[in-house]
Amino acid sequence: MIDRATVERILDATEIVDVVSEFVTLRKRGVNYVGLCPFHDDKTPSFYVSPSKGVCKCFACGKGGNAVHFLMEHEQITYPEALRWLARKYNIEIKERELSDEERREQSERESMFIVNEWAMDYFRDVLNNDSDGRAIGRQYFRSRGFRDDIIAKFNLGYALRRRDALSAAALAKGYKEEFLVKTGLCYKRDGGGLTDRYAGRVIFPWLNVSGKVVAFGGRLLDSRTKGVQQKYVNSPDSDIYHKDHELYGIFQAKKAIVKEDRVFMVEGYTDVISMHQCGIENVVANSGTALSKHQIRLLRRFTPNIVLLYDGDEAGIHAAMRGTDMLLSEGMNIKVLVLPDGDDPDSFSRKHTAAEFSEYIERHQTDFIEFKTALMLRGVTDPVKRSEAISSIVKSVSVIPDQITRDTYLHECAVRLRMSERTLLSTMNRFISGEKEEQAKEAEREERRQQRETAAAGPQQAPVGLHTAEEQAGEVERMLVSEIIRHGEETIFEGLETEDGQTVNLSVAQYIDYDLGQDGIRFSNETYNRILAEAAEHSGEEGFKAENYFIHHPDIGISAVAGELAISPYRLSRSLKMEQTAESLRLRVTHLVLDLRMDITQKHIKELQRRLREAGSDMGRVEPLMKEYKDVLQLRNILARRIGSDLIT
Repeated sequence: MIDRATVERILDATEIVDVVSEFVTLRKRGVNYVGLCPFHDDKTPSFYVSPSKGVCKCFACGKGGNAVHFLMEHEQITYPEALRWLARKYNIEIKERELSDEERREQSERESMFIVNEWAMDYFRDVLNNDSDGRAIGRQYFRSRGFRDDIIAKFNLGYALRRRDALSAAALAKGYKEEFLVKTGLCYKRDGGGLTDRYAGRVIFPWLNVSGKVVAFGGRLLDSRTKGVQQKYVNSPDSDIYHKDHELYGIFQAKKAIVKEDRVFMVEGYTDVISMHQCGIENVVANSGTALSKHQIRLLRRFTPNIVLLYDGDEAGIHAAMRGTDMLLSEGMNIKVLVLPDGDDPDSFSRKHTAAEFSEYIERHQTDFIEFKTALMLRGVTDPVKRSEAISSIVKSVSVIPDQITRDTYLHECAVRLRMSERTLLSTMNRFISGEKEEQAKEAEREERRQQRETAAAGPQQAPVGLHTAEEQAGEVERMLVSEIIRHGEETIFEGLETEDGQTVNLSVAQYIDYDLGQDGIRFSNETYNRILAEAAEHSGEEGFKAENYFIHHPDIGISAVAGELAISPYRLSRSLKMEQTAESLRLRVTHLVLDLRMDITQKHIKELQRRLREAGSDMGRVEPLMKEYKDVLQLRNILARRIGSDLIT
């Protein structure tokens, strides 16, 4: 457990922009920062970070909060894990007691897998550095590849002993469960029982995700053992913490350089990444020989829209450069291709050249992707049919580019290069775009039908889309009131207000709402909202109390999550349309919202009485008192309507 004083030190040291920038490229806009939301497929920046409030929020999907909530959502970690992450970042020491056996069992399965992987990385690294076989075989292999010791340490490279149960025996002796050794893929069970190490006799390349957590491993057989072997590399299987199409090798070590250079190099393998780092080029990641997925592209897009595909000069390398490029273009990436001299890959080329020489070669020889594809597909093609197919493929690649100006620019250059009518190419491109839109519409229709079938199967519980129940309306008003409490709870809106006993008092936003609703025993339907109101009303009179800061950094994670979500207004007005906040405008807004809540509760009461009257039927003994109550509630509803200023509903 982390004590409260340490939690406060961690939160006080945390800078929201500093934390979010680890995962999202932010640009300053006024007093805030904006970037592409990491929680949904964001094409235009909708993710706002407020350094003054210490919160972030996406105005498209609604996710956000303070730095702790951001880490919990982004990294799928627990509250204590997020605090530990921040403590490591800001060099704050955490003193914790050892977890009991019962508490250890209660740790989530996902967290347990991360813990096992972290231990395994340390184990492989220790074997490489301190075991006689590790030094003689593993370290010697890495040195034969030209890797310096600092680079070996930077990428946490290791070695697995040849004995098939060396790791499993060490892990079990340390108290790690067999279940998680199997689920992470570090071991697999033999038919006769017992565990076998997956990576025995291999050098180890740990995979770190964007936040530095160990999600997987790659193991390579040494050169003397690879002849005739199909599986030179063995990688971790998919698991709850690792999906190969979601991760990129080297992203943790590269992310800061990617942002700084505003460009990322994409290579195929582990050693390509490591050698380029050693050469001095750090903004490089690998997709390990598979076609890029949308998950990987969107991960990169958060750091930069500019990507250079860096591959071998042989036929296989050129083929690799072509895979997934249409998907890159459709996600708004600006692609360049760099094919190295035949016989070289990024690993061998970087070992022959300095960083300056490599960078110079890149600048001289990188080619825009459309230009590269045009030259590649039409090289030596004389057959009219094959030429037509090649041109169609090029135009199709252009058609998926989302930005119209970029698309039209490419099409014009293609027309010049191909010596064809731009109108012909435009017509072809429009057919591709129309076909894609038609396919998307069909897919949307299929999805809608599927949802309708699920809704029908679930029964009539759901309200039609676009209609709101009384409960939903009341919930929205409650939300707006709590937003005012968080953002302005301590601000005075009534001065010299006379109480029933003749005294005069000043009331803040929170105190007024608490007083007004308390007159009739009205409570919010959300218990967290009730706690926020009660604490804000209690502390409003204290000197220096600021509701927003108090609730955003509240020790209760539920309260701080609500505060983080509601602290930023959902309305982003231009400076010319913004009105100056005054005590009067705040008072009017709050009192109107209180009346709206009372009206929503009254409307709900009316519907409940109507239901009970229908059930009573002709039983006058039940009908008469219900009718009297119904008349009183209607009268109250009409009074509220006049106070709100709405038209009277009869």
